[in-house]
Amino acid sequence: MATLKIKNSEGKDAGSLKVSDDVFGIEPNNAVMHQVVRAQRAALQQGTHATKTRSDRRGGGRKPYRQKGTGRARQGSIRSPHYRGGGVVFGPHPHSHAQKVNKKVTKLAMRSALSGKVADSELYVVDALDFDEPSTKKAQAILDALDVTGRITVVVDDDNINAFLSFRNIPSVLVIAASESNTYDLIDNTVLIMTTGAVKYVEEVLS
Repeated sequence: MATLKIKNSEGKDAGSLKVSDDVFGIEPNNAVMHQVVRAQRAALQQGTHATKTRSDRRGGGRKPYRQKGTGRARQGSIRSPHYRGGGVVFGPHPHSHAQKVNKKVTKLAMRSALSGKVADSELYVVDALDFDEPSTKKAQAILDALDVTGRITVVVDDDNINAFLSFRNIPSVLVIAASESNTYDLIDNTVLIMTTGAVKYVEEVLS
């Protein structure tokens, strides 16, 4: 069992948390993480880009000039690709960019991401992020107390709405619920902050 240090909202030690080595202590698989992140980024593409072929262009219904006797090359339509205003030959058309990734591979990528954060000392576990009401000022004070800077990802409990609303206004911070955890958001940062509740939730899902 791996052991993670717990901090409180004032940046002071608040005990420790034992977690599974299978989730937070494996050798990171960079190839799998790369595959999953590529699939995530590809899925974000709308795939609505399109160009018109010669059949989509208006006009070109009749032959521009007769087949023979003009001394020019034969032509069938002024909407052929080599004409100005003609169709596009190999342009893009609407399609899905989604890539299939097995569930086991996705989970392995997330375990690799979390284990890598632990190995690099970039994972901070906070006992709780209690907010009586949304307060960006208090959220920034917590980050200052933890002495963290750069791109920060904060993973909060699903039902902690006030914490979500408090951290989301800080430009350098991405805040997500524990159930929304994914490989890209876990590694696209310099510091990863998770509540104890979020750690237990993710550990249960990935075990």
